[in-house]
Amino acid sequence: MSDERPTDPEAALARLLDIMARLRDPQSGCPWDVKQTMQSLTRYTIEEAYEAVDAIERGAPDEIKDELGDLLFQIVFYAQIGNESQQFDFTDIANAISDKMVRRHPHVFGESTTDEAGLAEQWEAIKAQERKHSPQALLDSVPTGLPALMYAQKIQKKCARVGFDWPDVAPVADKVREEVAEIQAELDAPKRDQQALEAEIGDALFAIVNLARHCKVDADAALRRASNKFARRFAAVEVLAKAEKGGLEAHSLDELEQLWQRVKHKELRA
Repeated sequence: MSDERPTDPEAALARLLDIMARLRDPQSGCPWDVKQTMQSLTRYTIEEAYEAVDAIERGAPDEIKDELGDLLFQIVFYAQIGNESQQFDFTDIANAISDKMVRRHPHVFGESTTDEAGLAEQWEAIKAQERKHSPQALLDSVPTGLPALMYAQKIQKKCARVGFDWPDVAPVADKVREEVAEIQAELDAPKRDQQALEAEIGDALFAIVNLARHCKVDADAALRRASNKFARRFAAVEVLAKAEKGGLEAHSLDELEQLWQRVKHKELRA
């Protein structure tokens, strides 16, 4: 294998596939890579996907390139394992997604014409036609291993498409208030039932995701931004705490709250 870096996509992919095959060689490959299975790789795939998202969120081009490379390597890894067991190879993967994209975009690759408003309906109609060849319940196609917020959004959307949904946002907001009240009732109970409390908090979170969907807000993105905002402000509080008294531990909760408000007001004025 040449150590020269290819300058065209086809050669670059061929080089990566060759590297993967050598890493998996039972005699001369890497012991760690050789012993991996599709099942053992899943957690690394999830990790790499999140690292790619993080790089994209921060707008760091070099890191985005590196993290997307790590993610591509995961696909190549699965393809190599599939090839070894004679189930599928990278060509099969690429052809499968290419066929699917052509099939689901008849307005681009076929004779169909539709406006932007009709694209989502057309997409779902084609997917429904595909499902006829593999009968399953409505929610069976939603992976249960998705992050919880994303899973909730997807099953809510699926049910909404067949008419199982609130007609407008008002009853959804009422449902959120109802679920929060049920949490309070559990907290006020003479003897707290932890399982019941967890269930009520889960119901409230599900209702809030539904409210976000009705408001055309991506619940996962909204929570990510809120978390990033909290982390950013807390980092600023930590800097102030170190400058004033030598660290967070040297401050009371009231003092930390005062620092928090200073950071918050400064950020809002900026």
